[in-house]
Amino acid sequence: MTPYQIFEIASLAVLVAILIFDLLIVVKRPHVPSMKEATGWVVFYVSLALVFAGILLLMGDAQHAGEFVTGWLLEYSLSIDNLFVFIIILSRFAVPKEMQQRVLMIGILIAIVLRGIFILVGVQLVEQLSWIFYIFGAYLVYVAYKQAFGHDDDAGEKDNFAVRLLKKRVNVTDRWNGGKATITEDGVKYITPFLLVILALGTTDLLFAIDSIPAIFSVTTDPFLVFACNIFALMGLRQLYFLLGGLLDRLVYLHYGIAAILGFIGVKLVFHAMEKNELPFINGGQPIEWVPHIEVWHSLIVILASMVIAVVASLIKIRMDARKGGDGSLHLGPSEAELGADGHFHIVDATGNTFRRPLTVEATRTGTVTVVDAEGKEAPASDFSEDVLREAAREDMDEAALEELRRRIREANAQGREDLANRDDHQS
Repeated sequence: MTPYQIFEIASLAVLVAILIFDLLIVVKRPHVPSMKEATGWVVFYVSLALVFAGILLLMGDAQHAGEFVTGWLLEYSLSIDNLFVFIIILSRFAVPKEMQQRVLMIGILIAIVLRGIFILVGVQLVEQLSWIFYIFGAYLVYVAYKQAFGHDDDAGEKDNFAVRLLKKRVNVTDRWNGGKATITEDGVKYITPFLLVILALGTTDLLFAIDSIPAIFSVTTDPFLVFACNIFALMGLRQLYFLLGGLLDRLVYLHYGIAAILGFIGVKLVFHAMEKNELPFINGGQPIEWVPHIEVWHSLIVILASMVIAVVASLIKIRMDARKGGDGSLHLGPSEAELGADGHFHIVDATGNTFRRPLTVEATRTGTVTVVDAEGKEAPASDFSEDVLREAAREDMDEAALEELRRRIREANAQGREDLANRDDHQS
């Protein structure tokens, strides 16, 4: 057994263990992750991918290391499209906030399995039929055009074939039953939206794999590396969903960056097919020697440049629009801070009620803290994610108001301790 084969087995075992651990956390403790938690997980998975590449490099396998980094960034970039559809699907099925992590995790696990099957089939095709790169390349160029100039706004808004088939075969209810797939009402068993949304997420991702799997074949046809790139891209996707939150649909130029990547990869695949040409009606079945050869590092530069330019341009536009509207903050954070249809940012409490920003946080005489939104709606601070509420307060309140809030909380706490001490003295 070669060192590379040992690395394959060991790394897959580690990845499976991490996925199981992550799944157990999500299942046993359903919650809405804070910005700190989401950031931590994103950093962890990105670091894990870099460690993976670093080990390959230390093994003296610079080629595979470069192919992995390029393929991983390619898959990560293209998976941003998944996030837009995830948002639509979760909204359409009215997934409770605390259940979103669980359905995303299980849906992504299904997607990993389906992509694994897709990759095995794809590798066999490209190894036996080199001309298939013509088809892959032309298709990606078409997808790039649709991405840049098409109008696919209804993506994810309609049930896919798998969901429609299940709805025809079994009884379905709109009522959630926690994390359970079924519920019994009046003696009749129904399928809950929990199962439907998982099925929708997993199978919808397979449609995106039709774009991304052929794309990564332009970087490497090693089935292990292709699968590893997909796993690392998908593993960080759930946390990225909560981290970006309401910012995602404001990155208005992001689809141009993705289109540029797809277009470049499509052309690269066509060039690769021309280099290996075996079709008798093209150049007499001989390879075309004048075709420029695109190296892996060329792809890496294009991927990074396309995403950086698209994101920076979008952030500049956000800043410009924000200044015009009198709101200079980017509102980064998890999905509790979301942009509503009315153009205002909101946060959502534990019961699903929406509170319009800007917010005011007030301390009562008893030391409890109350949140008051822009429309005068009130709720106890304990109903909100602590990290999200703290961030919203820092953005919406000036420093003097925050210091006054801190002072009143300290005074109330001190008074509470004094009352408790007096009561103890009286009882003794």
